[in-house]
Amino acid sequence: MRILITGGAGFIGSALIRHLLSATEHQVFNLDKLTYAGNLESLASVVPHSRYQFRQTDIADSAVVAQILGAFQPQAVMHLAAESHVDRSIDGPAAFIQTNIVGTYSLLESVRAYWSTLDHAARETFRFHHISTDEVYGDLHGVDDLFTETTPYAPSSPYSASKAASDHLVRAWQRTYGLPVLITNCSNNYGPYHFPEKLIPLVILNALEGKPLPVYGDGQQVRDWLYVEDHARALLKVVTEGQVGETYNIGGHNEQTNLHVIQSICALLDELAPRQAGPYAELIRFVADRPGHDLRYAIDASKIERELGWVPEESFESGLRKTVQWYLSNLDWCRRVQDGSYQRERLGAL
Repeated sequence: MRILITGGAGFIGSALIRHLLSATEHQVFNLDKLTYAGNLESLASVVPHSRYQFRQTDIADSAVVAQILGAFQPQAVMHLAAESHVDRSIDGPAAFIQTNIVGTYSLLESVRAYWSTLDHAARETFRFHHISTDEVYGDLHGVDDLFTETTPYAPSSPYSASKAASDHLVRAWQRTYGLPVLITNCSNNYGPYHFPEKLIPLVILNALEGKPLPVYGDGQQVRDWLYVEDHARALLKVVTEGQVGETYNIGGHNEQTNLHVIQSICALLDELAPRQAGPYAELIRFVADRPGHDLRYAIDASKIERELGWVPEESFESGLRKTVQWYLSNLDWCRRVQDGSYQRERLGAL
């Protein structure tokens, strides 16, 4: 299959491309704007592949996107390009509106124009797969329940609101124009090559440097954690076997409080990179909570297991150990990915 991937230099996108090119015979075209979180070094291992192409461009540049679609003739588009950090969306929501909403609209129109030129058989087998987040569902605080594919949307942050809007656009393009779409909503991803502003790499790198480990509020916010390579396997399952028009929730079955995640990282670092000054947990500092902080997300991933046979291979414990070990072995990557605009400061504090 020829697959066009938007945002392929990002964390999830690069994991997906590495999976596609290592385990399958798919041809991949990576279209990425290369914002601060896009890093081609995450794809160094696939650059020699004859089945891989890359072009730096914005999904909102309709002329360039149309040219790429016409030349590459994809049989599927997997749309991962997005601004994705809640704290950044609090400080600067405009970029999230532009990329996640306007960009998705522009991409949908470019893809619809290309799709309309295909013959009947190619139109029937074509897929537009939109990759989204569980944050569109809002907060499960006080409710002993899980997000399902039919949970009403109730986004809390500019980021989650922009992703909810993009989900609605994708569904509308299927219902109005017949574009064959699929949507997946995933829980918190973690693993190798994660940009250092996110919780797990932030804690690892700050701890190694002896810096404070900030915990929002009381640290009892609950997230379901999904190892990024498990997510990549799920995305391939959905785009190749999923039912057009359906939504699939992808989760790791790993609910953990933020405080437990941080304490677990500290314990692993105590084992793998002991600190002369004492246990890493001594660096934990409780700080004021961020605005609009959802207290619990939890994914019901039974539909994708039941219908497509996907289950995560990593437990939280095994995946976290692999992640910590990867960062300890790749500190040079971490230093190179820093571009000077973000030095692991707290974002979204208002």
